Amino acid sequence: MSPPHTNAVVLAAEELMDRAIGDRTGRVCITCSFQAEDMVVLHMLRRRLPDVPVLFLDTGYHFAETYAYRDRMTSAWRLNLRNLTPAMTVPEQETAFGILNRNDPGRCCQLRKVEPLMAALEDFDVWFTGLRREQSPTRKNLQDIEQHRLPSGRTLGKVSLLAHWSWPQVSEYMNGHDIELLPLYHLGYPSIGCEPCTNLPIAGSDPRSGRWAGKKLECGIHTFSERAE
Repeated sequence: MSPPHTNAVVLAAEELMDRAIGDRTGRVCITCSFQAEDMVVLHMLRRRLPDVPVLFLDTGYHFAETYAYRDRMTSAWRLNLRNLTPAMTVPEQETAFGILNRNDPGRCCQLRKVEPLMAALEDFDVWFTGLRREQSPTRKNLQDIEQHRLPSGRTLGKVSLLAHWSWPQVSEYMNGHDIELLPLYHLGYPSIGCEPCTNLPIAGSDPRSGRWAGKKLECGIHTFSERAE
């Protein structure tokens, strides 16, 4: 039996999108790792905001396949891509601190993901993500709309259009709209981040169990959010 798709599920997501955007079209962005969930949200969002800023955390550690897919989809969809880079290059950071992704992955994520993104989000009021509840135990209470508190104390709305979606629904949307998958999925990776910190998950485990060798499940960019009132 095919998963319950879509007309109702997609319509609900699109209605949520329109409600979240309101009249703030100039202050809307999406973070995109070019994984399937982000591509679904981006596909929906571009119909309303063709030039929406697409924020990519360019850590310098991504798989070659991720960079190639990013460039291919940016060209094909004419994306307003914004590569967010850390203060230090990979060689500079490794010279200063060693291989942090091995000995202190939390600090590595802080320097290469959290800090660049939090600075970039200061320019926006609405932030769209591809987060889903079933991805990880850390996301089981994810809400459609939350308030994300930046280090400056300012808050913005974080919108997860697919919070309640299952993987079969994501896959069906991708197939139904002929959206190419990041090739790493075909190699068995259900959750894809930086190459040194991404492994195949243990059979039967949640999709993100292959990240950071199982030592943690989040990089830190989603830890300042709370349910919207």
